[in-house]
Amino acid sequence: MSAAKPPLLQVQGLCAGYGDFQALYGLDFHVGSGEAVALIGANGAGKTTFLRALAGVLPLMQGSVSLAGEAVSGWPVHRIAEAGVAMVPEGRRLFPSLTVEENLQMGAYTRRPGPWTIERVVALFPILGEFRHRAATELSGGQQQMVALGRALMANPRLLLIDELSLGLAPVIVRDIYRVLPQIRAEGLSVLLVEQDVGQALKVADRVVCLQEGRVSLEGSPADLTREQISRAYFGV
Repeated sequence: MSAAKPPLLQVQGLCAGYGDFQALYGLDFHVGSGEAVALIGANGAGKTTFLRALAGVLPLMQGSVSLAGEAVSGWPVHRIAEAGVAMVPEGRRLFPSLTVEENLQMGAYTRRPGPWTIERVVALFPILGEFRHRAATELSGGQQQMVALGRALMANPRLLLIDELSLGLAPVIVRDIYRVLPQIRAEGLSVLLVEQDVGQALKVADRVVCLQEGRVSLEGSPADLTREQISRAYFGV
């Protein structure tokens, strides 16, 4: 019998922080191939720090990160991106001097092969086709989030990290963006989603993990978790 296939992302004993401040304590974590995992928790729980550590933006204090069985701990950001990890950062972080189309093209710098092209992104978000030659910063917040998501997809990643997808957006825009996630996942993409809107996250995730003060306080399938369990893990009461 062949050995079981490892998770796409495997994290063991991860500790990370900023200078002398430690934000994450010994996290064990995984994301399976094609799986969507929602990472929830109160402000300051360490969610963004965790994504930054996975993307290589923040060095690890301790622990290990593997992608498809290959150790990527300590790799520079560009090499992790080339290995198939793309991130939609909190606040979108678009290039203000570039057009929508140019921002999307920036996502393809790794030249990873795959299905995502500007045409596919525009088919996903048709409004971007109308504004493709406008400066990205002229768009609304929701449209800019579509550009940020499209830019990450242009890298043709295996693992998509999304930080605060709905933050600051109107509910109707949030629904429009969440509506396309099944189409994105249909390409076999794995998704790790940080989201303050717990209800929205539970609707799209196969599994939910809650962080509290840098540690995992709850993990399970949304169908198996009660609101009371989630609230207790979220707030620590």
